[in-house]
Amino acid sequence: MEKSSNKLVDLSVDFAVQILNLVKFLKSQHETIISNQIGRAGTSIGANIHEAQYAHGKPDFIVKLQIALKEANETSYWLLLLSKTNYIVPTEYDRLESLCRELRITLISSINTAKGNIK
Repeated sequence: MEKSSNKLVDLSVDFAVQILNLVKFLKSQHETIISNQIGRAGTSIGANIHEAQYAHGKPDFIVKLQIALKEANETSYWLLLLSKTNYIVPTEYDRLESLCRELRITLISSINTAKGNIK
């Protein structure tokens, strides 16, 4: 997969691919409730980040990133439930949660930078 010049975009696409692979696995295990939720939230992160690239001004850009951050927090919740219900093993939870945490940290940093640039 070709990388862009935007770390946040690349992280979100890579994470969405991981989430889609997880959803495939969960559906093969006949788990549909959480798989639908995590599929929606986990891919929405990147969708909002991509939307932010064509925002109508700085305030709209910030709102899109804030929505992505909320979706990342929701995704983290679904990952925790999957771990606690033994649908994913601890190492898989740790790997995916680490990626999700990296996204949240990068989003927070980007939001704070954008807020600091508003004049």
